Amino acid sequence: MLRSPFPRAVAAALAFGLSVSLVHAHSAFLLPSSTVLSKPQWITVDGGVGTDMFFFNHAPLRLDGLAVTAPDGSAVTPENLLVGKLRSVFDLNLTQAGTYRIANGFSGVTARYKDKATGQNKGFRGSAASFATDVPADAEELQASESVSRVETFVTVGKPSAIKPTGAGLELVALTHPNDLYSGEQATFAFHIDGKPAADVDIELVPGGKRYRDKLGETTLKTDAQGRVTVQWPQPGLYRLEASARDNRTTLKQAKERRLLYAVVLEVLPQ
Repeated sequence: MLRSPFPRAVAAALAFGLSVSLVHAHSAFLLPSSTVLSKPQWITVDGGVGTDMFFFNHAPLRLDGLAVTAPDGSAVTPENLLVGKLRSVFDLNLTQAGTYRIANGFSGVTARYKDKATGQNKGFRGSAASFATDVPADAEELQASESVSRVETFVTVGKPSAIKPTGAGLELVALTHPNDLYSGEQATFAFHIDGKPAADVDIELVPGGKRYRDKLGETTLKTDAQGRVTVQWPQPGLYRLEASARDNRTTLKQAKERRLLYAVVLEVLPQ
């Protein structure tokens, strides 16, 4: 029996790019064809939003904020980029030895308000620049919040290299290298917000293959006072790690809250 369609409101949110955490059942991810390579070569990366990690059963991941960084810090241009009905896809020619960061970022504003001229309740979702032009300056009962999200993954050619933090938003700082993970071992990551350690950040870890399990199989954790969290890998496979936080450090003066979300796809190898 086919399941009923997802709500249209959810689909609209996904199309806009806020798919990562507006609806808990739908998660965004970037999935590389390989995470560890012995020599320079091409890879393909798929992007999707789905309910079962890592199956393409709902919507493509919009790639407006895609940025690929080579080991030497230079930008890599994705090739053959395509956004389809259920997935997005692009190719990367990895020519350098070391670790590549593949990231898709988004920032925007969500607001509700009453139009003073008409008395109607209205909503807004868009960029900070469009907020200034689309929301009346005399809007009444304005409630606005900022959203900053980042979805990424890492691929290493040859020996892993250091990953430089961006210092912006919520991000993972790799104390254990993300391409050096093995089942039965522990990995320690730190989470920073705007370059500073972030305590009490909520972490959720979900293994792939949920379609073939009765339960989600998630692990929930929280960062310590230094923003660190230690993960024990129970088995090899692909995992999606998500971190979320809120604060009031907004860039838009009308916004009272900033919602931060980070997600990364990690591959854990067998011993």
